[in-house]
Amino acid sequence: MCPVRSDPIHRFHSLPLDHFDRLPDSLLLLIFNKIGDVKALGRCCLVSRRFHSLVPQVDNVLVRVDCVISDDDSSPSSSSSDKSRPAGPFSNFLRLVFGGIVKPLQALGQFLGPKRSLLNETVNAPSSSSSVGRGADDDDAEMGQAGVTHHSPTQVLRNFSEIRFLRIELPSGELGIDDGVLLKWRADFGSTLDNCIILGAASVINDVHSQVSEYGNDGFCSNNSITGNGDDNGSIPESFYTNGGLKLRVVWTISSLIAASARHYLLQPIIAEHRTLDTLVLTDADGQGVLRMNRDQLEELRVKPLSASSASKRTQVPALNMRLWYAPHLELPNGVVLKGATLVAIRPSEQSASRKEVSDASWLSTAFEEPYGTAAKMLIKRRTYCLEMNSF
Repeated sequence: MCPVRSDPIHRFHSLPLDHFDRLPDSLLLLIFNKIGDVKALGRCCLVSRRFHSLVPQVDNVLVRVDCVISDDDSSPSSSSSDKSRPAGPFSNFLRLVFGGIVKPLQALGQFLGPKRSLLNETVNAPSSSSSVGRGADDDDAEMGQAGVTHHSPTQVLRNFSEIRFLRIELPSGELGIDDGVLLKWRADFGSTLDNCIILGAASVINDVHSQVSEYGNDGFCSNNSITGNGDDNGSIPESFYTNGGLKLRVVWTISSLIAASARHYLLQPIIAEHRTLDTLVLTDADGQGVLRMNRDQLEELRVKPLSASSASKRTQVPALNMRLWYAPHLELPNGVVLKGATLVAIRPSEQSASRKEVSDASWLSTAFEEPYGTAAKMLIKRRTYCLEMNSF
């Protein structure tokens, strides 16, 4: 008998089994939808041809923006005349009228500057950065400092054909507010503003027994120890009107509305290109503001183009009816105290007549996460004050 040859050429070598190949496409898409983040999905595209073909079918996408780029940042060689250009008209107005009340709205000024703002996002390049900037070209990636390339979400999202749920997160809120001040807003848009809810407080105290100064940020006298809402029947004290309290709330309201309308304006190209969208949310990492659009509102914008403000690159805010609730001290069940707590509910004047007041409880109380949802529920039980605002 001839011995069996052990030459490697005659050996059979089996290839290692790739267990992902055994998974159906539907299961892989479920995993990719759980991932959501555009950068992570971009890296998944590089793994294999199969992944590269499946990622564009993801319907749940999250775009995180890393930084805000101003004209000066993206053009380091700008002349002094360029650097001296005025910021947005609203920023100048605030500095002139309310300069001592709030910090300059630097980020908001970038949205409202003379050039159009663009959100920028990268997918898979390690030398790229997610960013928001002004004056970028929507068709080409922008090369920033240190060779970092910036891509707009409009470009990145073109790789996805079936997006249903889209969330874009800015690195921070646009409104520069003092430390310790609470300011949150939520706005719903179609082709124009549907509604906006603003919750603010001059300060937040985490310990109900903490001692506070004799005069609060609103300019009126308060007790040294905060123990509750007080027996004020929901009325606003006279000092609220004379010592800056009302002026501060006006700034909060206008600032929030402009921030919301600027965000809405920036979303036009994305909404136009992605007709499969069911929900679109534009928020920020600070949790300051949230803009939401559902399927009906998205379709309304496609059918009825928005009206742009003549002063800046944002959607025009229509004439508004507003209702305001106020509490000098609002003690929440978890022990947190909101000092100078204010809730403002805003709707276009033309819609207010057809809306039922009874819907306020469910509409307003679900606008914010806890404990601020509870704060809204408590505030709407107090006396209501009505205001009006012209279109701007």
